[in-house]
Amino acid sequence: MAATVILNGGEATERQARMAHAAMTFVQLLNGAYHVITKVALNVGVNQLVFCVFRDLLAISILAPLAYFQERGIRPPMTRSILFSLLFIGLAGIFGNQLLFLMGLSYTNPTYAAAIQPSIPVFTFLLAVIIGIEKVNLFKIEGLMKVGGTIVCVSGALVMVLFRGPALYGDKDAESTPKTVVIDTSERELHGWLVSSFLGLGLDLWHIGVICLIGNCMCMAAFITVQAPVLKKYPAHLSVAAYSYFFGTLLMITTAFVFVREPKDWRLTQSEILAVIFAGVFASALNYGLLTWSNKIIGAALVSLYNPLQPAASAFLSTIFLGSPIYLGSVVGGVLIISGLYMVTWASYREQHTTVLGNVIAPSSDVRISEPLIYRNGTSDKIP
Repeated sequence: MAATVILNGGEATERQARMAHAAMTFVQLLNGAYHVITKVALNVGVNQLVFCVFRDLLAISILAPLAYFQERGIRPPMTRSILFSLLFIGLAGIFGNQLLFLMGLSYTNPTYAAAIQPSIPVFTFLLAVIIGIEKVNLFKIEGLMKVGGTIVCVSGALVMVLFRGPALYGDKDAESTPKTVVIDTSERELHGWLVSSFLGLGLDLWHIGVICLIGNCMCMAAFITVQAPVLKKYPAHLSVAAYSYFFGTLLMITTAFVFVREPKDWRLTQSEILAVIFAGVFASALNYGLLTWSNKIIGAALVSLYNPLQPAASAFLSTIFLGSPIYLGSVVGGVLIISGLYMVTWASYREQHTTVLGNVIAPSSDVRISEPLIYRNGTSDKIP
């Protein structure tokens, strides 16, 4: 499925489109590697809050100066409503998203954590319909495919929660030892009451981890849904990212100082430092920049189609480096999630292209105007 673009220089814009496709492939490979590297750090015993604090501080130290110098000429005045929206984005997309992901990953494995991530676009669609950003016409095939894909994707998430099944590949006992280490060394004061409550309901640690991962996906969906209208009012994308990380980092630091009581938890080993650097530089700052730029070039529908690469990359890397088993529930749920994702993204892509009538192109179309990855100066004209 090739993206349609308006050429500013013919050959140059086609090259940018190819670069955007390559960038999204690279983004998903980095996400898969992040799951594996983070799992290794968790197995060693790094405190989850401390890991998030150092990761976010590193990311904001990259995004803030980049946003300041690149968007000096296009950054609009800050209003109270935008400020509160950015605070919510930081709460959901940075604080809640990262913390729930690490909690879920500590009780599952990288393959499972990656397999549920493709549900984010569909959860985003659900929230967008609820708040009125997305419209659904049930009398058209596109509307039916959106609703059907959403049901299929949510069903896949439920399968992953309720059905684990036998290990199809790998030894299921291989991950029991590191998981015990994580439970003993993670910040019990923060989520010990939550784990105890779920254990009282008859759920095991695996199911608790999956519930945390679903919460992670919902936080990311809320982040994307709220961010869309904010970017229309405040069309400085790097600044939005920097403000979000600023508020998220403040919340993470405050929570860490309250719940992390042992000074030794703030000391990182060499392997933990490398994991933090990878998470802050590549999984946070670089990935967000590449994703935002690719979204301008090839559009959201094509960008979201690359999410299914994440489970494959994570499963491949975690099986090689961690020996993590692949369970039947992961495969069945992952197939349903990916199928639902493709149904929704196909319908969205088709809807966007039906808005092209003659020479009139609707704003929501996947037609993108050529735009450089990095501006030479802050006064360049930028497409909002």
